[in-house]
Amino acid sequence: MTTTLEALQLADWRRRVFELYAGVRHLSATNTASAHDLWRSGRDELFAGHPSSPLLTEDRATFAGLTVASYDPSWRFEAEIRRAEEPQRLSVETGTDGTVPFDLVGTVRLPSLGTLDVWRLVGYGGGIFLPLKDRLAGRPGGTYGGGRYLLDTVKGADLGSGAAETTLVLDFNFAYNPSCAYDPVWACPLPQSGNVLPVEVPVGELYDGTA
Repeated sequence: MTTTLEALQLADWRRRVFELYAGVRHLSATNTASAHDLWRSGRDELFAGHPSSPLLTEDRATFAGLTVASYDPSWRFEAEIRRAEEPQRLSVETGTDGTVPFDLVGTVRLPSLGTLDVWRLVGYGGGIFLPLKDRLAGRPGGTYGGGRYLLDTVKGADLGSGAAETTLVLDFNFAYNPSCAYDPVWACPLPQSGNVLPVEVPVGELYDGTA
């Protein structure tokens, strides 16, 4: 059962993530590499010292920073969402949060990469959710085998809208591992077939099986 202190600590974690991404969006307007540096250092600080860090206690003692690739501007896109032709619902059993439903909003097409489904969290809070999995998933020195998240706006991971109302900023340099990559107590919604890219995505947070 979650204690009052744990609930407040988690609320603070979410608050800090929202603040971090607000800073990222502000800096990205003029310097995307600096925005990426802010994101990386801010997440390292949270992982190292915050009570709600997903790192296991034994991993925090040796934590020296998340493994994140250098910023590559060629992996930043402004993509238009193409509306889904047919309604589709995805219900994910998470264990920790029960059954989490998502509705398909549409798809984004990315040059030379393929398409990704864009989901909306159903229920209180809403939010855009965009997970992804690439060909480096599960490989040594590659990306987390279960996939990564690019956007999860209800939890603060939001890179902003593009110039048009129906576009999103998708910068793969900000792809990050879900909590279940670090602590097996978490059961995270992971990419389904419409969120798997047939290419290697060597940017963003990588994964070596350890913290």
